[in-house]
Amino acid sequence: MSEREQVPPGTPGEPVGPRGSTAAGTEPGRSARLESGPLLGHDTAPQYSTSPVVLRRPDTLAGLLLILAGVAAGVSLLLRWLPGSDRTGLDLVRRGVEDFRAGGIGELVDTGFWQPLAVVLGGGVLFLLGLLMVLPARGHRFLGLLALLVSLVAAAGVLVPLADVGWDVVRVDTGFWFAVAVPALGLLGALKAMFSGPRRA
Repeated sequence: MSEREQVPPGTPGEPVGPRGSTAAGTEPGRSARLESGPLLGHDTAPQYSTSPVVLRRPDTLAGLLLILAGVAAGVSLLLRWLPGSDRTGLDLVRRGVEDFRAGGIGELVDTGFWQPLAVVLGGGVLFLLGLLMVLPARGHRFLGLLALLVSLVAAAGVLVPLADVGWDVVRVDTGFWFAVAVPALGLLGALKAMFSGPRRA
Protein backbone atom coordinates (compact mmCIF):
# COMPACT_ATOMS: atom_id res chain seq x y z
CA MET A 1 0.00 0.00 0.00
CA SER A 2 1.45 3.34 -1.04
CA GLU A 3 1.79 6.35 1.22
CA ARG A 4 -1.08 8.09 -0.59
CA GLU A 5 -3.36 5.13 -0.06
CA GLN A 6 -2.52 4.93 3.63
CA VAL A 7 -4.16 8.27 4.38
CA PRO A 8 -7.77 7.60 5.48
CA PRO A 9 -10.48 9.81 3.99
CA GLY A 10 -11.33 12.83 6.12
CA THR A 11 -7.90 12.97 7.86
CA PRO A 12 -5.93 16.23 7.97
CA GLY A 13 -3.90 15.07 5.07
CA GLU A 14 -6.87 14.96 2.68
CA PRO A 15 -7.86 18.12 0.79
CA VAL A 16 -11.05 19.47 2.19
CA GLY A 17 -13.55 21.45 0.14
CA PRO A 18 -16.35 23.69 1.40
CA ARG A 19 -17.82 22.93 4.80
CA GLY A 20 -19.67 19.67 4.80
CA SER A 21 -17.79 18.30 1.75
CA THR A 22 -14.56 16.57 0.98
CA ALA A 23 -12.60 15.91 -2.11
CA ALA A 24 -14.67 12.79 -2.52
CA GLY A 25 -17.87 14.86 -2.78
CA THR A 26 -20.62 16.39 -0.72
CA GLU A 27 -22.07 14.56 2.27
CA PRO A 28 -25.16 12.52 1.46
CA GLY A 29 -28.35 14.57 2.06
CA ARG A 30 -26.38 17.81 2.51
CA SER A 31 -27.15 19.03 -0.97
CA ALA A 32 -30.87 18.38 -0.53
CA ARG A 33 -30.91 20.33 2.72
CA LEU A 34 -29.17 23.30 1.14
CA GLU A 35 -31.51 23.35 -1.83
CA SER A 36 -34.60 23.41 0.36
CA GLY A 37 -33.30 25.92 2.91
CA PRO A 38 -34.08 29.63 3.19
CA LEU A 39 -30.74 30.56 1.58
CA LEU A 40 -32.14 29.80 -1.87
CA GLY A 41 -35.14 32.11 -1.60
CA HIS A 42 -37.72 29.91 0.17
CA ASP A 43 -39.71 32.25 2.45
CA THR A 44 -40.57 30.75 5.82
CA ALA A 45 -42.63 33.75 7.04
CA PRO A 46 -46.32 33.04 7.87
CA GLN A 47 -48.81 33.70 5.10
CA TYR A 48 -51.61 36.21 5.80
CA SER A 49 -54.93 36.38 3.95
CA THR A 50 -55.50 39.50 1.86
CA SER A 51 -59.26 38.91 1.40
CA PRO A 52 -61.65 41.55 2.87
CA VAL A 53 -62.95 40.93 6.38
CA VAL A 54 -66.71 41.13 7.02
CA LEU A 55 -67.43 43.63 9.78
CA ARG A 56 -70.04 43.08 12.47
CA ARG A 57 -72.30 46.11 12.60
CA PRO A 58 -75.87 47.06 13.61
CA ASP A 59 -78.56 48.06 11.14
CA THR A 60 -79.75 51.10 13.03
CA LEU A 61 -82.24 52.44 10.48
CA ALA A 62 -83.97 49.10 9.90
CA GLY A 63 -84.10 48.48 13.64
CA LEU A 64 -85.57 51.92 14.29
CA LEU A 65 -88.32 51.42 11.69
CA LEU A 66 -89.32 48.07 13.16
CA ILE A 67 -89.31 49.46 16.69
CA LEU A 68 -91.57 52.30 15.54
CA ALA A 69 -93.90 49.70 14.02
CA GLY A 70 -94.16 48.02 17.41
CA VAL A 71 -94.80 51.36 19.09
CA ALA A 72 -97.57 52.13 16.59
CA ALA A 73 -99.20 48.81 17.43
CA GLY A 74 -99.09 49.67 21.12
CA VAL A 75 -100.65 53.11 20.53
CA SER A 76 -103.44 51.54 18.47
CA LEU A 77 -104.48 49.57 21.54
CA LEU A 78 -105.35 52.78 23.36
CA LEU A 79 -107.43 54.40 20.60
CA ARG A 80 -110.72 53.66 18.85
CA TRP A 81 -110.55 51.92 15.50
CA LEU A 82 -114.09 52.72 14.33
CA PRO A 83 -115.98 56.02 14.68
CA GLY A 84 -119.12 55.87 16.79
CA SER A 85 -117.77 52.91 18.78
CA ASP A 86 -116.34 52.97 22.28
CA ARG A 87 -114.18 49.91 21.64
CA THR A 88 -110.48 50.55 21.62
CA GLY A 89 -107.88 48.36 19.97
CA LEU A 90 -107.37 46.56 23.26
CA ASP A 91 -111.09 45.68 23.39
CA LEU A 92 -110.89 44.26 19.87
CA VAL A 93 -107.86 42.15 20.76
CA ARG A 94 -109.59 40.79 23.86
CA ARG A 95 -112.61 39.84 21.77
CA GLY A 96 -110.36 38.08 19.30
CA VAL A 97 -108.72 36.08 22.09
CA GLU A 98 -112.12 35.08 23.44
CA ASP A 99 -113.28 33.91 20.00
CA PHE A 100 -110.11 31.91 19.56
CA ARG A 101 -110.57 30.19 22.91
CA ALA A 102 -114.23 29.45 22.15
CA GLY A 103 -113.98 28.06 18.63
CA GLY A 104 -110.37 28.11 17.53
CA ILE A 105 -109.09 29.65 14.31
CA GLY A 106 -112.32 28.92 12.46
CA GLU A 107 -114.38 30.99 14.87
CA LEU A 108 -111.78 33.73 14.82
CA VAL A 109 -111.86 33.96 11.02
CA ASP A 110 -115.67 33.90 10.89
CA THR A 111 -116.05 36.81 13.30
CA GLY A 112 -113.27 38.84 11.67
CA PHE A 113 -111.49 39.60 14.92
CA TRP A 114 -108.32 37.96 13.61
CA GLN A 115 -107.50 41.29 11.99
CA PRO A 116 -106.69 43.31 15.14
CA LEU A 117 -104.85 40.28 16.53
CA ALA A 118 -102.71 40.05 13.39
CA VAL A 119 -101.84 43.74 13.57
CA VAL A 120 -101.08 43.94 17.30
CA LEU A 121 -99.23 40.64 17.60
CA GLY A 122 -97.37 41.40 14.39
CA GLY A 123 -96.34 44.75 15.84
CA GLY A 124 -94.99 43.03 18.93
CA VAL A 125 -92.89 40.65 16.81
CA LEU A 126 -91.59 43.54 14.70
CA PHE A 127 -90.57 45.37 17.87
CA LEU A 128 -88.49 42.38 19.00
CA LEU A 129 -86.90 42.01 15.56
CA GLY A 130 -86.03 45.70 15.63
CA LEU A 131 -84.18 45.24 18.91
CA LEU A 132 -82.22 42.34 17.40
CA MET A 133 -81.22 44.44 14.40
CA VAL A 134 -79.62 47.03 16.66
CA LEU A 135 -77.16 44.35 17.82
CA PRO A 136 -73.92 44.07 15.77
CA ALA A 137 -73.94 41.20 13.29
CA ARG A 138 -72.40 40.30 9.94
CA GLY A 139 -75.78 40.64 8.27
CA HIS A 140 -79.47 41.08 9.08
CA ARG A 141 -81.04 39.63 5.92
CA PHE A 142 -82.62 36.69 7.73
CA LEU A 143 -84.21 39.01 10.28
CA GLY A 144 -85.34 41.20 7.40
CA LEU A 145 -87.03 38.23 5.76
CA LEU A 146 -88.88 37.39 8.99
CA ALA A 147 -89.93 41.03 9.34
CA LEU A 148 -91.24 40.97 5.77
CA LEU A 149 -93.43 37.93 6.42
CA VAL A 150 -94.81 39.41 9.65
CA SER A 151 -95.48 42.73 7.93
CA LEU A 152 -97.45 41.01 5.17
CA VAL A 153 -99.68 39.31 7.74
CA ALA A 154 -100.22 42.63 9.52
CA ALA A 155 -100.96 44.28 6.16
CA ALA A 156 -103.73 41.75 5.55
CA GLY A 157 -105.12 42.69 8.97
CA VAL A 158 -105.67 46.28 7.85
CA LEU A 159 -106.41 45.85 4.13
CA VAL A 160 -109.25 43.35 4.60
CA PRO A 161 -111.37 45.55 6.92
CA LEU A 162 -110.58 48.61 4.82
CA ALA A 163 -111.86 46.78 1.75
CA ASP A 164 -114.98 45.73 3.68
CA VAL A 165 -115.93 49.39 4.20
CA GLY A 166 -115.36 50.17 0.53
CA TRP A 167 -112.06 51.96 1.11
CA ASP A 168 -114.02 54.75 2.76
CA VAL A 169 -111.51 56.38 5.12
CA VAL A 170 -114.31 58.25 6.89
CA ARG A 171 -115.50 54.98 8.40
CA VAL A 172 -112.28 54.35 10.33
CA ASP A 173 -110.87 56.20 13.33
CA THR A 174 -107.44 57.24 14.61
CA GLY A 175 -106.53 53.90 16.15
CA PHE A 176 -106.97 52.21 12.79
CA TRP A 177 -104.47 54.57 11.16
CA PHE A 178 -101.91 53.67 13.77
CA ALA A 179 -102.66 50.06 12.87
CA VAL A 180 -101.96 50.91 9.20
CA ALA A 181 -98.57 52.30 10.24
CA VAL A 182 -97.55 48.90 11.63
CA PRO A 183 -97.19 47.05 8.28
CA ALA A 184 -96.03 50.21 6.50
CA LEU A 185 -93.09 50.76 8.85
CA GLY A 186 -92.48 47.03 9.03
CA LEU A 187 -92.15 46.71 5.26
CA LEU A 188 -89.72 49.63 5.09
CA GLY A 189 -87.56 48.19 7.86
CA ALA A 190 -87.64 44.71 6.37
CA LEU A 191 -86.59 45.91 2.91
CA LYS A 192 -83.80 48.02 4.39
CA ALA A 193 -82.40 45.00 6.22
CA MET A 194 -82.75 42.65 3.25
CA PHE A 195 -81.03 44.91 0.72
CA SER A 196 -78.20 46.07 3.00
CA GLY A 197 -75.22 43.84 2.24
CA PRO A 198 -72.40 43.11 4.67
CA ARG A 199 -69.74 45.78 5.09
CA ARG A 200 -66.19 44.67 4.35
CA ALA A 201 -62.85 46.18 5.32
